Amino acid sequence: MNSIFSASLLAVAGLSSGFLAQAQSAAPSTVETAMVKAIDAESPAAVALLERLVNINSGTMNLPGVIAVKDVVMPQIEALGFKVRWVPMEAFDKRAGDLVAEHPCAAGAGKCGKRLLLIGHMDTVFEPSSSFQKYTIVPGTDGKVATGPGVNDMKGGLVVMLSALKAMKTAGALDKAEITIVLSGDEERHGEPVSISRKDMIDAAKHSDVALEFENDSRIDGKDMIRISRRSSLSWKLETTGRTGHSSQIFRDTMGYGAIYELTRILDQFRTQLPEKGLTFNVGLVLGGATAKLNETGTGGTATGKSNVIPPTALALGDLRTLSNEQTERVEAKMKAIVADHLAKAGATIEFQEGYPAMAETDGSRALVKQLNEVNATLALDPQEVMDPMLGGAGDIAFVAPYVPGLVGTGAIGDGAHAEGETVALDSLPRQSKRMALLMYRLGKS
Repeated sequence: MNSIFSASLLAVAGLSSGFLAQAQSAAPSTVETAMVKAIDAESPAAVALLERLVNINSGTMNLPGVIAVKDVVMPQIEALGFKVRWVPMEAFDKRAGDLVAEHPCAAGAGKCGKRLLLIGHMDTVFEPSSSFQKYTIVPGTDGKVATGPGVNDMKGGLVVMLSALKAMKTAGALDKAEITIVLSGDEERHGEPVSISRKDMIDAAKHSDVALEFENDSRIDGKDMIRISRRSSLSWKLETTGRTGHSSQIFRDTMGYGAIYELTRILDQFRTQLPEKGLTFNVGLVLGGATAKLNETGTGGTATGKSNVIPPTALALGDLRTLSNEQTERVEAKMKAIVADHLAKAGATIEFQEGYPAMAETDGSRALVKQLNEVNATLALDPQEVMDPMLGGAGDIAFVAPYVPGLVGTGAIGDGAHAEGETVALDSLPRQSKRMALLMYRLGKS
């Protein structure tokens, strides 16, 4: 495994030639040099830990699997001096629970730097029914790329977080840090209401200064990216009604247009009237006819009808993604107005289900990018660019964004998240761990 990392950070191993070649203004401190050395030494163990975690199926609804991941991660966090507790949620909306860990600053309250909140999740989108279950090295990559369920989203992020914290502990930097960790067991399909399922995370944010979300990062055109915003993600359900009868009477004053024409009117007006920058809205399922009924999971259903019968019922399911919560509220209002403008003898209602809010860019998050790129200079790495939020999805950090600035994508780098064949670049584990160890150390001093 050592060969996997020999090229990482220009062959950095403590004070490598690449490490010394940087500008004097970005020179590492003694503590930072010790952290880099510790991460290089930890690299084989980090890959072994990743393989162990990936080989545990922890689909969101596989509660024993999520708990099994917790049972691997929890002792490692405890060994670093954190006070760790498990908040079970099996009785609440059939979710596993949250792992919460707290590390107070040894110098006492008010005598340390920024209070850090580290966010992550232990679940994946791959349930036990998936055929994608095991960690393997991708053939033809010289051992540099691995594949497996959640290998970058975000079990690789858990490994990055742990490696960075272990390095801080080894270098004596962790004692002076005030850090809270909240790892959810249901990020891929959060429980409702979020006032309960995200209570631990939100409570921690109210007592923190910075949030780092160890979700997967992206590499675009060979450049490592960073995110400081996330789009929202929520779903909607549209139901329409109409009078039913012989099709020869459709459009007449007595019968009107029926439920399916009302549904298509609304969907077409969504298409033509809603588009604006940063907004997407998808229609994922449509049913209509004499009867239309969703299945229990909301992933399909049944419909009956005849070509010569005016349909009395129809429904559609879709999603909505926005750049800001203000945009969400405004677009929802426009959608409701379109729905309310009924065709003759037809009716319609729309419901918006609880989802992920948006995380908008802030001056605070932009300042964090500047600090991160100062770390990159110290590590002789290219600066990271801010990724377009249109290229990413929603996530837990949006729930804490009203309280603290944050960075998104501080975990492993890979491709194909949420799809069979998901991969991780193994050299990203030590590189990201070094970035985060140095950043957390500097934030803890400021």
